[in-house]
Amino acid sequence: MKYTVCLIDDDAIYQFTARKILESTELVKEVHSFTNGADALAYFEDMERLGKESFPDIVFLDINMPVLDGWEFLESYEKMQLPAYSPLYMVSSSINEADIQHSKTFHSVTGCLVKPVPKARYRELLEALEKG
Repeated sequence: MKYTVCLIDDDAIYQFTARKILESTELVKEVHSFTNGADALAYFEDMERLGKESFPDIVFLDINMPVLDGWEFLESYEKMQLPAYSPLYMVSSSINEADIQHSKTFHSVTGCLVKPVPKARYRELLEALEKG
């Protein structure tokens, strides 16, 4: 099975690299990329109107971004009260213990990842979607 991925990160180099790595796993059919939380939130609001089957299968969310950062995105995202959430991973180049603890206060956050995320880890996360 192939999956739809959502990348929310303001770093163009990370976006490009992550997209190429994800596509190289051959488990991805589509990648939606956003450079800030506000644009991503608008996308999810559109998806909510279109129906649950339109949602991405997995989301990778940066913490520090302009306009609307990862935490602000999560606050609005969870207020949407979706019937189900896609696995969502916080991604940062410097995840510290305070960020990890803060991420646990959001029920939609599946886990935290440190950049750069290796291909093997992306593959593992995508393969876990098949199992569950």
